[in-house]
Amino acid sequence: MTTQRLGLIMNGVTGRMGLNQHLIRSIVAIRDQGGVRLKNGDRIMPDPILVGRSAEKVEALAKRFNIARWTTDLDAALADKNDTMFFDAATTQARPGLLTQAINAGKHVYCEKPIATNFEEALEVVKLANSKGVKHGTVQDKLFLPGLKKIAFLRDSGFFGRILSVRGEFGYWVFEGGWQEAQRPSWNYRDEDGGGIILDMVCHWRYVLDNLFGNVQSVVCIGNTDIPERFDEQGKKYKATADDSAYATFQLEGGVIAHINMSWVTRVYRDDLVTFQVDGTHGSAVAGLSDCMIQARQATPRPVWNPDEKRLHDFYGDWQKLPDNVSYDNGFKEQWEMFIRHVYEDAPYKFTLLEGAKGVQLAECALKSWKERRWIDVAPIKA
Repeated sequence: MTTQRLGLIMNGVTGRMGLNQHLIRSIVAIRDQGGVRLKNGDRIMPDPILVGRSAEKVEALAKRFNIARWTTDLDAALADKNDTMFFDAATTQARPGLLTQAINAGKHVYCEKPIATNFEEALEVVKLANSKGVKHGTVQDKLFLPGLKKIAFLRDSGFFGRILSVRGEFGYWVFEGGWQEAQRPSWNYRDEDGGGIILDMVCHWRYVLDNLFGNVQSVVCIGNTDIPERFDEQGKKYKATADDSAYATFQLEGGVIAHINMSWVTRVYRDDLVTFQVDGTHGSAVAGLSDCMIQARQATPRPVWNPDEKRLHDFYGDWQKLPDNVSYDNGFKEQWEMFIRHVYEDAPYKFTLLEGAKGVQLAECALKSWKERRWIDVAPIKA
């Protein structure tokens, strides 16, 4: 049993997602646990080099987490033959160009979603990666949430019977940045910078729906820009040009209907920041990020509509919490380990750049539906 070094170029880790989920909770955590163990007993130990535009920020991160290497020169990092994998969590607009550069340098690539702001660029990157023979992957983190893993378990056990519908509620109030600091970066609210909740979140809904409930066949969507002005990180007022709320209905293979509301301008009155209710002939479930509540057909109450009497029945009390019979690791870290095993021992891995392109395709269909005010069919992808 030996330990092999993984030279890993990490771009965009000074941002919220890149720092918290990918650097701290994934790569640093993998390093601290002694690497990723392969089937033959060998271990793969990440040796990251942090890349960013601000030398001060990148150097500070490297020192904070005891990482020996950092740079502001991405070209030089990609030229190093000892570093074989490239990861990107920077801006969506720059991602296709960065992935293209890394693939042409012979690197395996792994990246955040969306992989592009438009489907044409996304598909070009997929085709390039396949033609160069590099391994590639896209973050599909929602599938690794404990709540959605429990939904998958219920589906596989036959709990739902025939699934009829899926209803998702996602979102929370993002402060405008004036009187309270915004929780999300300002570029999220500028269309010209690749912002917008449809592009950001519909990419997630594509892989969630495809993998859990049935392939998406068509979509109808409407979006809106509810807050016309916000304040950036320097406290300067700017015009919000991207959609900050959207409401989409999806037709899935097998007849399932899914509807998902997504909003950065809603105040939370539910159990979690995202919830999914799945209704089936034999049972229903409601899952958040971690927990999952279930109600079987045999335990379903018999409501009777009577608006003349105050409702006294506790409908919440009819639900049962699905127990945590297994422990769940951080979902981002788990997918990192899967991708590393895919690179080193060709372990099965389905969350490729093609899956990322499917997300961009559906987001583009949703935007087209909003613009043209009609249903849009989702065509098969030829890559």
